[in-house]
Amino acid sequence: MSSGITLSSATRQNLLSLQDTSSLTATTQNRLATGLKVSSALDSPVNFFTAQNLSNRSTDLGGLLDGISNGVQAIQAANQGITSIQKLIDSAKSTANQALSTQITTTGTAGTDFTAPTATTSVTFFVNGTSKTASIASTDTIDTAISTLNTQAGSTMFSKDTTGKKIVLNASAAVEFASTAGQTALGFAAGSTSAATTAKYGSGNDVVTSGSNLTIAGVDTRKKLAEQYNSLLTQITQLAKDSSFNGTNLISNGDPSNKLHIAFNEKDTSNLDVQGQDLTADGLDLDSITGNSGATADGKGNFLLDDDIKGTLTSLTAGSDTLRTASSTFGSNLSVVQNRQSFSKNLINVLDTGAANLTNADLNLEAANSQALSTRQSLGISALSLANQAQQSILQLLR
Repeated sequence: MSSGITLSSATRQNLLSLQDTSSLTATTQNRLATGLKVSSALDSPVNFFTAQNLSNRSTDLGGLLDGISNGVQAIQAANQGITSIQKLIDSAKSTANQALSTQITTTGTAGTDFTAPTATTSVTFFVNGTSKTASIASTDTIDTAISTLNTQAGSTMFSKDTTGKKIVLNASAAVEFASTAGQTALGFAAGSTSAATTAKYGSGNDVVTSGSNLTIAGVDTRKKLAEQYNSLLTQITQLAKDSSFNGTNLISNGDPSNKLHIAFNEKDTSNLDVQGQDLTADGLDLDSITGNSGATADGKGNFLLDDDIKGTLTSLTAGSDTLRTASSTFGSNLSVVQNRQSFSKNLINVLDTGAANLTNADLNLEAANSQALSTRQSLGISALSLANQAQQSILQLLR
């Protein structure tokens, strides 16, 4: 039977020491290569799994940061839209005020002398769209006719010229006659009918053009300003609909389902819902100015009436108040989201640092260990050589 190789105790001890040094060297080299002192559960189960949990939560929060960032941008887009809409409302206010300051006048002197009609005649005319009717009797003088006209008009707008024979119309309003017969009965040149004057002030309320003796000023200017105002309302609506980010629009739809949900933790137990609002022209209760405004079609639109313009200005002021409230709400939400964004970034840093403290190797220390182990290995080899010298001496005797 074969016998085993017998090593001296000194040799065997040196071999074991070299094996330990080799194992430590391998461990140190692995740490230097990976930068980790705990690279698997075998190295340190507690540290490995604790670090893994910390890293997993850090990763989850990192994923939520994208949603939080998108939320910030969506709110900022809404706030930018509100700022721009406010500028359009300011322009609309300026337009309405310009219309209010535009004076409407009707002026002119009759082309022929006033003569009493052969029979009582009803003269129907419209003062800013409101129907007035004066009865001119066959016995009326020019003074009586003027008094009757002014009484029905509600103001002193009719008078006579220096000759005392012709009627003069000087009104701070748009005065239109229902028929040419009414015009000629007062001595004014007859106007004409057109599609624009048929049923101008509601069904059955026709008017005729002013004719050559009368001039109406300011009405067309106000109408153009009304068209400009309507254009601004269209821009408000379009701007609100364009104030979106990544498909999220918080100011074009006030439906309860239109809300931005932002999760702040991985379980969504901490979150914020930002409710959308309708800040279009309709949402702000800003109505377009039309020729037939109001509950019934009366044709008094296009900024014809000062009271309507004042009502429009009131609506614009209310719209501005709504925008300010919305801006304050979105601003508060933005502050919360930005604060949570900053908090999440800092927490991720804390989690990553904690995980690193449990698993990362101290490279300076490991480099020093590597140098020490290299020296130890050299010393171990020298010691092993010395331990074998006794056997080498016996070999010399055998020679």
